[in-house]
Amino acid sequence: MKEALLEAQKAFDKGEVPVGAVMVKDDEIIARAHNLRHTEKRIEGHAEMLAIIEAARQLGDWRLEGCDLYVTLEPCPMCAGALIQSRIQSLYYGAKDLKAGAIESKLQLLDIPFNHQIKICGGIMEGESKALLQSFFKQLR
Repeated sequence: MKEALLEAQKAFDKGEVPVGAVMVKDDEIIARAHNLRHTEKRIEGHAEMLAIIEAARQLGDWRLEGCDLYVTLEPCPMCAGALIQSRIQSLYYGAKDLKAGAIESKLQLLDIPFNHQIKICGGIMEGESKALLQSFFKQLR
């Protein structure tokens, strides 16, 4: 999660909502990403989506079986759906997203018995993730 926080800081420095993600397979980081939605004007420019895309490119397969995603903020519905579709093994996230979280805050998308189930663990380094987000949004006001 420390590496995901470093990615989130990169987003912060670019004026993006500070969310970072890393994809891990066999204890090795295979993809890193941070939010680039505004910078690149991409709907799917969320850290999770970009990490999934890069991991698939690295592995040469859309199936990310055996991969674990570490992300600083609870995924939204779009990202949660992509995690299911990519068949990752586990999701570890930091802060809850009370406005758009699709894991436990607004929706519990991963509780639905889809064809693929993901192990979930939230609240990892939550304080650090929240502090970075709060600092970012305080700057906007």
